[in-house]
Amino acid sequence: MSDNRERFSSRLGFILAAAGSAVGIGNLVGFPVSATKNGGGAFLLIYALFVVFICLPVMMAEMAMGRNAQKDPLGSYKLLANNDKKWKFAGFLAVLTPFMIAVFYMVITVWIFGYLTQTGLGNLDLLADPGHFGVFINSYTVFGYMAVVVIIVNLILLGGVKQGIEKAAKFLMPALLVMLLALVTYVLTLDNAMAGVKYYIIPDFSKMSASVLNGALSQAFFSLSLGMGILMTYASYISKKDDIVSSAKMVAITDSLVAFVAGLMVLPAIFSFDPNTDPSALSDSSVSMIFVYLPKILLALQNDIGYIGASIVAFSFFLLVFFAAITSLVSIVEVPTATLSDRKGISRKKALGILTLSTGVLTILCTMSFGMIDSLTSFTNYGGVNKSFFDIIVDVFYDTILPLNGLMVCLFVMYRWKKARLTQELSLGSPNYAGSLMEKYVNFSLSTFIPIILLVIFINTVATKFFDLKIFGF
Repeated sequence: MSDNRERFSSRLGFILAAAGSAVGIGNLVGFPVSATKNGGGAFLLIYALFVVFICLPVMMAEMAMGRNAQKDPLGSYKLLANNDKKWKFAGFLAVLTPFMIAVFYMVITVWIFGYLTQTGLGNLDLLADPGHFGVFINSYTVFGYMAVVVIIVNLILLGGVKQGIEKAAKFLMPALLVMLLALVTYVLTLDNAMAGVKYYIIPDFSKMSASVLNGALSQAFFSLSLGMGILMTYASYISKKDDIVSSAKMVAITDSLVAFVAGLMVLPAIFSFDPNTDPSALSDSSVSMIFVYLPKILLALQNDIGYIGASIVAFSFFLLVFFAAITSLVSIVEVPTATLSDRKGISRKKALGILTLSTGVLTILCTMSFGMIDSLTSFTNYGGVNKSFFDIIVDVFYDTILPLNGLMVCLFVMYRWKKARLTQELSLGSPNYAGSLMEKYVNFSLSTFIPIILLVIFINTVATKFFDLKIFGF
């Protein structure tokens, strides 16, 4: 165990940092639309149940592994498995996944920063043009925005755990929550806003189906940063005195609350813009909603508050989304950074330099795969669809590998590390955990139905996404 390992200065710092990793672009836009299209309050209820009964045990297991080993995911698997080479692949995958996710998340964060800058310059009318997004992502100015985002992320991570990650989280997360509540308060005063609230929260169980249930579980699992190695890495920076059980609950509550409140901002705004909106016609894509649909809605506010007023609201919205993206991106990049530092014994500065170069090349290739270079735009074909270089990274490492990583965690803690060690670790800082109903449920669920569910999701995702087959009927 590393006595000189950096630590979060407080439990609050850890919770805010972990919550920052969980609260991302999908929470603010994708979740509200998914809920509205798939049963409103019924979806929200199912989502909450999945968070509590499936995601929370996996989250606690990841945190327990990281704190016990006091290492990055690769080091945690190696140490806790006593160098059993059978688990080396699981550790490697737990580090490769966030490395690749950082690539496509950087691309989207750069787009958000570009739109934030343009709204600040008073160009909201340009952003609201339906054809602008396609032009923007294929313009070389995007690389200038990329340079700024890279500098911001590296400055935060260079500060280390306490002065970088924790300090940023303590500013960005409260600021994000304040801006979100302010925007919600404003949006709810708009004409016809209550129609959006109605569609969002009133349950419609007739829309429940196997595909909706699968979508709700996937949304919950991905939203909480499970399977990315983030929680394992962050937990390696906390004290044995900290309560993992209650911390995991707080992270889950914060993430879910932000996602729910975001719905009170997005849906009322959409219905205020168009009272005849058909929720089923809304795009499931967070990217499409942020960069194509919402700028038109924000511009429409000029009828009530003038162009400058609408631009201020738009700037606040994009700043909100940018803060959410940065907190997630910092968390994602920290995983391979910690791995390089731990495994190679190099400084954080050198590790970040290596990652900036390696992920930078892939990020540039992804950025150029939307039309700049034809061979990257039509990189390959699978599932009967042409796929760009960007699509491959999203399909493989975000949609497919995450549930596999979660499955690996479940199998490892239950059948290699063993239940007794998991219970012992979770009891540190939480003396009432051992023998509790929570302990019995965590051990039972992680060793029985949760691995089965994650395996089904993984197999079905591979079949549908890569072979256009629906073997489980959803």
